[in-house]
Amino acid sequence: MKNTLDDFEKGQLLLIDKPIGWSSFQVVNKIRWHIKKNFNLKKIKVGHTGTLDPLATGLLLICTGKMTKEIESFQAQEKVYTGTLKLGSTTPSFDLETEINQQFPIDHINENILHTTSKKFLGEIEQYPPIYSAIKKDGKRLYEYARKGKKVDIKARKVYIQSFNITGFKNQDVDFEIHCGKGTYIRSLVNDFGKTLNSGAHLLSLKRTKIGDFSVDNALKIEEFIESLEAD
Repeated sequence: MKNTLDDFEKGQLLLIDKPIGWSSFQVVNKIRWHIKKNFNLKKIKVGHTGTLDPLATGLLLICTGKMTKEIESFQAQEKVYTGTLKLGSTTPSFDLETEINQQFPIDHINENILHTTSKKFLGEIEQYPPIYSAIKKDGKRLYEYARKGKKVDIKARKVYIQSFNITGFKNQDVDFEIHCGKGTYIRSLVNDFGKTLNSGAHLLSLKRTKIGDFSVDNALKIEEFIESLEAD
């Protein structure tokens, strides 16, 4: 059934499968623009419940209208990610946004060591958010400082890791699945994982598959949402 203007204003929870290369902010703007255009509105509240990096894909929960009041409760829900990391090198952003800046040995690493080391990250841990992140410090995003080469003091945060499973290992590439709590930076976890292996690591790809009981399997591509909105 097609959603009406009343539906969007009273509040809708949209499950969107975010494509690679889009910021979460861009997705929200795109959806807001099409809702406004379709219903000839001047404004409507639209917001997401938790950022996905531009290089990440997967589930983005988007609230409209009065549902935006529930954003904080959705942010608190646990999340599941799948992805791939590369052993033996690091980047300043902990992913592919920046170039490799250091190389490390990997000859001592085997599959057993990977499984054993991943278990060291279970439970409540402290992690430092990446300098290339959207966290604000003194009114600016951290990535703004990073891109200008400025150093800033970043405080560690406590996060909770329910599970960290190694699901594949070939050459330098390691596939994983992580079930975690609010505020976890998978890029930081990958960087710390590399250090604990007495090597280095950076993120190659990341997909958010679940937020609470919501699954990316039930999410719409941006184009599919727009088509459903404009359908007769």
